[in-house]
Amino acid sequence: MSAIAWDPGETRLAAPVATRPHLTLVEGGEAAEADPGLRLTARGRLVLFLLAAVVVVATAVLPGLRSAGAVEPEHTVTVRAGQTLSEIAAAELPALSISEGIVAIQLANRMSTAQISADQELVIPAR
Repeated sequence: MSAIAWDPGETRLAAPVATRPHLTLVEGGEAAEADPGLRLTARGRLVLFLLAAVVVVATAVLPGLRSAGAVEPEHTVTVRAGQTLSEIAAAELPALSISEGIVAIQLANRMSTAQISADQELVIPAR
């Protein structure tokens, strides 16, 4: 049988434990008088700069986006008997030439020809 014995009288520390120096508060002095106010790090300055840039861009772009959709809505015309596409283009799109008006109406209605029939509904694009 084996046993472990411990004799407290023989205990010795190999080296004294080093203690760390503690910081102490010193009243007064030059550092105590200076009030830095708000101090920003480089990252904080970058975040504030980017935030300001986003606000500037948003105020410049958003009003333009609202007015981008401010066009006249398309309306429809019912073709009467004997009416031609060129007559409708001249009457409904006076700002365009007749050929440009015909093409605009054809594109708005997905037409491949200029043939129309009575009682046909045509979409007139906004210009």
